[in-house]
Amino acid sequence: MSEPMGSMPPATPWWRRRSAIALGVVLAICIAAGIGLRGGPKLQYFTADVTRGDIRDVVDVTGTLNALRTVQVGSQVSGTIAKLYVDFNSRVHEGDLVAEIDPRLLQGALLQANADLANARAGVIAARATVDKLRASLVQTKADYDRAVQLAQGGAMTQSELDLATANYSGAKASVDASVANVAQAEAAVSQKEAAVTLAQTNLSYTVIRSPINGVVVSRNVDVGQTVAASLQAPTIFTIAQDLSQMQVYAKMDESDVGRIKVGQRVIFQVDAFPKDTFPGELEQMRMNATTVQNVVTYDAIINCANPDGKLFPGMTAYVTIPVASAHDVIRVPNGALRYRPPLSPSEIRSLYAKSGIAPDSAPGPAAPGGDEARHPIAADAHATPTRRDRAATAVVWKRLPDGSIAPVEVALGITDHALTEVTSVLAGSLTPGDVVITGSLAASTPPTPGAPSVRR
Repeated sequence: MSEPMGSMPPATPWWRRRSAIALGVVLAICIAAGIGLRGGPKLQYFTADVTRGDIRDVVDVTGTLNALRTVQVGSQVSGTIAKLYVDFNSRVHEGDLVAEIDPRLLQGALLQANADLANARAGVIAARATVDKLRASLVQTKADYDRAVQLAQGGAMTQSELDLATANYSGAKASVDASVANVAQAEAAVSQKEAAVTLAQTNLSYTVIRSPINGVVVSRNVDVGQTVAASLQAPTIFTIAQDLSQMQVYAKMDESDVGRIKVGQRVIFQVDAFPKDTFPGELEQMRMNATTVQNVVTYDAIINCANPDGKLFPGMTAYVTIPVASAHDVIRVPNGALRYRPPLSPSEIRSLYAKSGIAPDSAPGPAAPGGDEARHPIAADAHATPTRRDRAATAVVWKRLPDGSIAPVEVALGITDHALTEVTSVLAGSLTPGDVVITGSLAASTPPTPGAPSVRR
C-alpha cells in the first residue's frame, strides 16, 4: 500500500547533526589559521644601488651682477635739457660732454651779478672821494679851532665862540671817521658782489654736464626738452658703469654656509643668457652686515669676475657654485638611505643589530608607519650635510639581501652633495658597490610615495 498523503520524512540522526557542526568549526579554524599565517599586507621596498664615484660638496647661492663702480650723473641746476650727446650703451671718457642745459636764464643771472659788482665798485670810489672831501674840511676846521684857542687866550674871543669852534672841529673829525667806515662797507659790498658773480659763473658752468669717469652709459632718464628741477635733490640724467670688463656678483649667503667658505676662494657661476657657459670668479669679501627676512639670516658675498668679451650685463642673475670639498673614487650611498628605518619593533631591530654586530644602544624606538618619515637617531637628514656636523658622524643603512631579507650596516660618513653621501668606512656589517640599500617602504594598501627611485619585491 502506498504511504498516506502529507506524511513527514524521517528525522536526521543527532550524531550526523553534531558531525556537521564539528566539521564547520574545523573549517573556520583552518581558515582563521590560514589568514593568521599569511599575516598583514606585504611590504614594498624602494631601493637604490650603492655606487663608487666622485662627490663634490658645494655651496649654491644666487646673486646679481653689478659693475665695479656705478655713478649717477645728475644736474646741480634747474632748467630745460637743451642737448644730449650720448645715449644708452655709449662709451664715454672722463671729461666728455654728455648733456647741456639751456643756459639763458643763468647767463642773465651772471650779467646781473656783474652789474651789481660794477655798482659796488663805483660805490667804493664815491666813498673814498667823500673821505678825501671830509678830510680837507677837517683841516680847515682844525685851523679855525686853533685860531679860536689863541684868540680866547688873548681875550679877543668869547667863550661861546671858542665852544662853537671846538664843536665844529669835533664834528669834522667824526664825519671823517664815518666816511672811512663807509669806504670799508663799500669794499665789503664789492667782495659780496664778486662772490655772487663767482656763484653765477659756477651755476652757468653746471649747465654743461660732463662724464666724471670712463665707462658705459647704462641708463638715460631724460629727453631733450625735458625740465629738470634741482631744488630738493639732484635729478639723475645718466647712470654710467665704470669698466665693464671687470664686474662683481652680489650674492646672499645663508648663515649656515658662512663658516664653510673663505675669502679668496675660487667659484664658478652661470647666467640665463648663456646657459652653456661657465664663468670663473673669486670671493673677494664676506660682509658682516646681516639681513634677516622671515627669520632667515643671510650675509652679502662679493665675488669678482672678469668680463673681457662683454657678455655679462649689469643686473643679470648669477647662479654661483662655491666648491667646499671633494672626494674621488669613493663609495656613495643615497641620502634617502641614511634616514630610512624599517617599520619593525625595537626588539626586532635590536635582534638584527646584534646579528650585524651593531651596538645595542643604537637601536631606535618604535618605527613610524611606512618607515619613510622616521629618522635614524644618528643618521643625517637628506638636506643636513655631514660637513655641518662632525666629520666622523655615523649612520645605519639597511641593505636588501638577495633572499629578500634586510640587514643593517653601520657606516661612517664623509662629505655629501645633498644627493649622495660618502662612506668613509664600514663599522659593522658589509657594504660594497653594487649592493642594494633601502630608501623607503610601504604596505601594499598604502599609496606609493612620489619620487621613489625603484621598487624591488
